[in-house]
Amino acid sequence: MFDNVSKFLIEQYSPDFASWLIGEPIALTELSPSELSLEPIRADALILLQSTDVVLHCEFQTAPDSTMPFRMADYALRVFRRFPQKRLVQVVVYLRPTDSDLVQQTTFTANRLHHEFEVVRLWEQPTEIFLQRPGLLPYAVLSQASDRAAILREVAQTIDALPDRQQQSNLAAASGILSGLVLDKQVIQRVLRRELMQESVIYQELREEAREEVRQEERLEEARLLILRQLTRKVGEVPATAKLQIEALNLTQLEELGEALLNFTTLADLSGWLERSPK
Repeated sequence: MFDNVSKFLIEQYSPDFASWLIGEPIALTELSPSELSLEPIRADALILLQSTDVVLHCEFQTAPDSTMPFRMADYALRVFRRFPQKRLVQVVVYLRPTDSDLVQQTTFTANRLHHEFEVVRLWEQPTEIFLQRPGLLPYAVLSQASDRAAILREVAQTIDALPDRQQQSNLAAASGILSGLVLDKQVIQRVLRRELMQESVIYQELREEAREEVRQEERLEEARLLILRQLTRKVGEVPATAKLQIEALNLTQLEELGEALLNFTTLADLSGWLERSPK
């Protein structure tokens, strides 16, 4: 969820992020991970943008990640292979305060390979940075603030003063979601207008994702019930332990069990299949 919000913001307000992370308010366009052959290594978590001279690789993290130094080095080599003439700026932005030493890591070293990247710990950043540009407003409450509720109120006032209604709703929704990392839901609802957030593209996408998750869970539950009914007819009452194993199966595995049970004659057949099925 936080990845999606950050991707939306950085794509919609790339000059604001470029000013913050690169030091220049340049417009950036999306760079597809497929151009770097990145699908095998968490391409879904990448934010890649480019201009004529610069590639910005940014990752927003809510929790420390021990694999981050290696990943940054790996991505850097792939970017260099594809765009050797462009300057690469790599930044890991940690959103939630933590004492973990992992968020201090800015280098990867192995054998003779040494790679450096930048790290931003939002809770150490001056709040003023995020109040100066619309695209950065949702991150203000995560910055170096002693009274986060007061900062959120200031963000809400700034958003209300923007001339474009759609921009207001998108930034309000993004602010509400990111504020959830450090503030109670009740505080956020008191400060940000719910009806404004509901108009946003972000809110609509998240609501549709939630609906799809519910639909998938309903399909999964229907498949479980059907499988259990069929098993009862084929081999008798299914033991509680076997039911628990069946409830842990995904939809593809349930479909495979539905085909296999046609040849079952005893509970032993079911037990053997469950033991052989990938966990």
